[in-house]
Amino acid sequence: MSAEQNVQRIMRTGTVWFAAAVGSVAVVLGLLLSSGWRPAALTGGVKLLWWVGSSLVTVSIGLIGWSGCPILEVDVPTADKNKTRTMQLGTMLFIVGSAAALFAVLLGPAG
Repeated sequence: MSAEQNVQRIMRTGTVWFAAAVGSVAVVLGLLLSSGWRPAALTGGVKLLWWVGSSLVTVSIGLIGWSGCPILEVDVPTADKNKTRTMQLGTMLFIVGSAAALFAVLLGPAG
């Protein structure tokens, strides 16, 4: 796939991945908060795990959103490299951050 085709693909699919990431966070966090769960109920290392995981998810959504943005900051070959790397890093951080945050929820008090 040429650099131009790949950039176009990332910008097209990045929008979908961005919406899916924001939507999944909204659903999970909405359900948690509506059930009465609060991160303040966590203590010690579990609280730290929650905030680190949540921070990683926040950064990942920013990276995924930037990757899907249809504005090229530089030439196409450089944008191809940058958007590919940020999409990959954003996806990895989303998975790791989500797993960490949800693990902290599971380790916390049971309601």
